Amino acid sequence: MPSELPAVDALVRLYDQRSGVWPTTGWWNSANALTALIDSMLESGDRRYVWVVQNTYTQKRDAARGDFINEFTDDTGWWALAWIKAYDLTGDRRYLQTAQRGVDHMWTARDETCGGGLWWKDDRRYKNAISNELYVKAAAQLAVRLGTDQPAGAVQLERAVDVWQWFRASGMINADGLVNDGLNTSTCRNNRGITWTYNQGVVLGALVALAQATGDSRYLERARTLADASTAAGGLHVDGVLTEPCEATGCDVNGPSFKGIYVRNVGELNRALDDHPYQDYLAGLAAVAYENDRTPDDQYGLHWAGPLDHVSAASQQSAVDLLVAAQPVPDDPTSSVAPSTEETPAPTVPGTQITTPTPAFSTDASPPASISLPSSTATSATAQG
Repeated sequence: MPSELPAVDALVRLYDQRSGVWPTTGWWNSANALTALIDSMLESGDRRYVWVVQNTYTQKRDAARGDFINEFTDDTGWWALAWIKAYDLTGDRRYLQTAQRGVDHMWTARDETCGGGLWWKDDRRYKNAISNELYVKAAAQLAVRLGTDQPAGAVQLERAVDVWQWFRASGMINADGLVNDGLNTSTCRNNRGITWTYNQGVVLGALVALAQATGDSRYLERARTLADASTAAGGLHVDGVLTEPCEATGCDVNGPSFKGIYVRNVGELNRALDDHPYQDYLAGLAAVAYENDRTPDDQYGLHWAGPLDHVSAASQQSAVDLLVAAQPVPDDPTSSVAPSTEETPAPTVPGTQITTPTPAFSTDASPPASISLPSSTATSATAQG
């Protein structure tokens, strides 16, 4: 199985230290690029890029409404998940507190229209799948880290279960076991919108998080049923290779992130199930992308089966997600690669100051890696997530 580390290096080369995001993609996509980077560090033990986490937090924590919150509940959810992962990596409670503020903000978008669930945006015109899936996952993960036996954690878990129960009954999961985009607000019925891959994925991660928070294996059983449907869905695969519905005509800034999000969550489920039933599926996709969608510099495009096309931080994030998810699951999770305690400090960029938190582990910083910084100093743009 190819290592993810060369692709991770390529992802970091696309990062702009000055702005604190990935300028070749959108705001919410940058949250996913950060999540992919953190997942790689957690999986491999290679912590050279902890400085990217610290820098992103420093540069962007006061953007928009602060705490990585904006008018889109899904955007807020992506960033909340990234900061939960950052907490897992570093033990810095600032990240967990930021995630909690984001999740609490998302909860304010819930009301009883169509029986419950969260609105996608402040204008309260659309209840969609992704916002609600993200909420369940983030709130359940937060509950575990706050402690489900503690008042704050118990509240998060109660809310996560509430939204899952609503989502399960909402009709957004169709008869084929696939998740459509959302509800028709006037009828409160499935709008038969496109079955984007990320909608099939995040629900799996949400159910894994609920199983971890509650100890109830029925969540994993439901996740397996949904994953069996999506990994075999003809409309999401061309000649057995995962393909986004927009690939044939060209995806906008959002689409290149979707497949990576899908396989990330399939990977989380694969690790949670004792028989690891999706290992061959993930490894097969990784092998195809490595052979057909990779430059000599380990950059990846949108089409995993080829041909190689335009590379962006979003397409690179998806490739990192795939390579991380496809790594073999250790027989004993506690015996996986021992985490490195070495961090590479950020390259010095004039006018940029990084606040370094006290890490949860001892560090012996090695010299900076050679990193080519983009000349762009563009700030992030809000993109529909």
